[in-house]
Amino acid sequence: MAAEGFDLISTFNLEDYFPLGFLDFYGVKRRCCKLAGKVNSVVGQVVTERKRAGDFRSRSDFLSALLSLPEQERLNESDMVPLLWEMIFRGTDTVAILLEWIMARMVAHPEIQAKARQELEKCTGNHRQVQDSDIPNLPYLQAIVKEVLRLHPPGPLLSWARLAIHDVHVDKLLIPAGTTAMVNMWAITHDPSIWRDPWAFNPDRFMEEDVLIMGSDLRLAPFGSGRRVCPGKALGLATVHLWLARLLHEYRWLPAKPVDLSECLRLSLEMKRPLECRAVPWSKVIY
Repeated sequence: MAAEGFDLISTFNLEDYFPLGFLDFYGVKRRCCKLAGKVNSVVGQVVTERKRAGDFRSRSDFLSALLSLPEQERLNESDMVPLLWEMIFRGTDTVAILLEWIMARMVAHPEIQAKARQELEKCTGNHRQVQDSDIPNLPYLQAIVKEVLRLHPPGPLLSWARLAIHDVHVDKLLIPAGTTAMVNMWAITHDPSIWRDPWAFNPDRFMEEDVLIMGSDLRLAPFGSGRRVCPGKALGLATVHLWLARLLHEYRWLPAKPVDLSECLRLSLEMKRPLECRAVPWSKVIY
């Protein structure tokens, strides 16, 4: 359903320019209605089952938190379904793409993978899994995530779109009236006047300088900034940090085919050729 949604967003639709209502030359409206029905059915069933199960306060998931709100503050089901769908729809694509870029870099740079593994061993040893509470004690792992966000931001064109209602100069550049301007984060993060050796994959740059990535430092603001900053930034980072830590802690990652770091811009910045690699459990690695 998520794949269908992304395809619909990027599909050309003549009715976007000529909204006559009864036209549907490309079948986009029919596909949207069909997808909306599926979403309401599948996600609505999840909400119904959770309501039937009850005991919301003993659970720690997002839906239970919504259902445990006081009645006067609680959303009705018609509002819960699109809210939950938004988390699934936008929360899976960018996280999965970012993790694929990170693992591609780990496979392509085994010395950096080994350094991250050493940090994990020092923090947790081999007797337990990595937990959320361990992440603040893994600065090099966090630096790897920042460096991949710098080199391969999943959302290279931030949604800070602004329409120029009259001719305006930004620095020495003329923005003609009627122009929609967007922030090109990819260009900023590859600018040699801002970043030293910007094309090199070097997580150590973030060990030398702690660059904040939540929107206060516009040299690296992959989630945007200001009032329209991505509301899922903390959840997305927490997910990526924990998954990456567990993947590196449990396995050694080796290439199944040569890693191709070519980029392809769709709705997000994806790998042009999907990563293919092998995971070897550390228990089977011969030193």
